Amino acid sequence: MIYKSFFFFLLFRILILLASVTLIAYGINYKINYAILGGGFITIITFFNLYKFVTKRFVEIDDFFESVKYRDFSRWFSEKHGPRDIRSLRKGFNLVNKTIKDINSERQAQFLYLQKILEMVDVGIIAYNLETGDVLWVNESILNILDLPSFKNVRFVEKRRKQLYEKVFETYHSKSKSMNLEMREENLKVLISDTIFQVGDNAFKLIVMQNIEDTLNKNESEAWKKLLSVMTHEIMNSIAPISSLSETLQTEIEYKINNPETYDLELDDINAGITSIKKRSEGLMKFAKTYRTLNKVSQVTKSKILVTELFNNIRSLLEPSLNKKDIQLEFNVTNPKLELNIDIHLIEQVLINLIINARDACDDMPNSEILVTAEKFREGVQIKVIDNGKGIPSEILETIFVPFFSTKKTGSGIGLSLSKQIMMLHNGRLQVQSEEDKGTVMSLIF
Repeated sequence: MIYKSFFFFLLFRILILLASVTLIAYGINYKINYAILGGGFITIITFFNLYKFVTKRFVEIDDFFESVKYRDFSRWFSEKHGPRDIRSLRKGFNLVNKTIKDINSERQAQFLYLQKILEMVDVGIIAYNLETGDVLWVNESILNILDLPSFKNVRFVEKRRKQLYEKVFETYHSKSKSMNLEMREENLKVLISDTIFQVGDNAFKLIVMQNIEDTLNKNESEAWKKLLSVMTHEIMNSIAPISSLSETLQTEIEYKINNPETYDLELDDINAGITSIKKRSEGLMKFAKTYRTLNKVSQVTKSKILVTELFNNIRSLLEPSLNKKDIQLEFNVTNPKLELNIDIHLIEQVLINLIINARDACDDMPNSEILVTAEKFREGVQIKVIDNGKGIPSEILETIFVPFFSTKKTGSGIGLSLSKQIMMLHNGRLQVQSEEDKGTVMSLIF
């Protein structure tokens, strides 16, 4: 719309100018003086008017560009006075100014938003010009970590604490690394990384730093608490059936002592019970040693064992306690010669965990039973622990292997995660299938 009005008025004046020149040429050709004078007068007036017309509009444009040059977008051009095309031109200028002001306001809001976010994080951040040392941006966290007041140039740090300056600002840390900073009264462990980026002709360095001293101390404390929780959970899982079996054997012996003539003591049963206690005690001792040395979590000591023998060990240990709860425990091996190359004590621990979990799921359920099966599976062996208990809700099925997640009031949440870790050390898998109120199948795939 602006250019249409402008070119209409410009074309109108050019046509008048051409007409007046034509009139002068006509007067000269036919020697008509009044035509020459009239044409000359019209030409001068039209040329002057055309000059004013063009100049006024270029002055308006020049004013606008001058405000752009000095980034003065607050200027407002009057849209109510002047010719129509100039008013349209000024309207366009105002629209440009308003758009730029809106963009600047949005950028300012985004900058403040980003600034507030970076101020809230615990990670220290500083960006500065590599050549001049001028600080582009710095947050409070890095000032607190370095125990420095706010500064505008990194040379300030160089003058006050040269060693700190050399470690943090002079050294390049392309990859995250931890380092000790010698502060005034303490040594501080931090994680630091930096990068260099270009903005126009200027190179800037961005340094990111995090105080990990408190985090390490807190994690170490939490690790000890969790380790103790794990130890307690696993030891209790083994001690409970040992205690139950010991109580059963003691009852048998006491009954024999009180009725020496009428009661025949089955020595084979006593021997089998004591053997189970001995084996599980040895496994428990080895398990405790595993956590004491903290090296067993990454390695296993494998030996070959028949699956039937492995199952007999578990049966002798857990059957008495399950019978007291009216829970039937059955073992089924498709091939008596089926063999595993495993760390016997750790896999025993896994099976004990799974069977005890199945027992807990079967509490207060009628006709409760736990079936443990073993069969050839592709190139390996699959052991399943199947129960007809309460099942696992679908919403937590994916989280049961997360360390320290537990639905039991007294559970540590480590049993299943530890069992999965042990299976991973055997290059195997631990999988679960469950349906609420129908039961659960835990599969050990070797």
